[in-house]
Amino acid sequence: MRRILGLDIGDKRIGIAVSDLLGMMAQPLYTLTRKSTKDAINEIAEIIQKEDIKQVVVGLPKNMDSTEGIQAKRTRDFSQLLLEKTNSNIEIIYCDERLTSKMAKQSLSHMKQAKAKEKKLIDTAAAVHILQGYLDSKK
Repeated sequence: MRRILGLDIGDKRIGIAVSDLLGMMAQPLYTLTRKSTKDAINEIAEIIQKEDIKQVVVGLPKNMDSTEGIQAKRTRDFSQLLLEKTNSNIEIIYCDERLTSKMAKQSLSHMKQAKAKEKKLIDTAAAVHILQGYLDSKK
């Protein structure tokens, strides 16, 4: 089996999660602070190569009425750049990410309030929720 990468792509940060080798459990990796799109693409491409990733599950931020807005377009554009950087050696899978940040905050609620509100933790937890939702749908 190969690992699957999960991404929660935002304008300032990107939450990153990775599956276990069996493809059953999503594990938090870290949150990447975006200095530039190029740097973020390069760093994620390095993870893809290092972990021998063939599938990337990307949270697609849809509006509550299921339409796609400007942030969904930015997410698709970022994913296209990632495909180009990796010479299309990966498959991008989009998953609806509505309410994943809310679920991530709830899953961190057992932590001290100040720590649970830290945006980096929330972004990584959101990536875990996105990836775990995809993994669960494959069972």
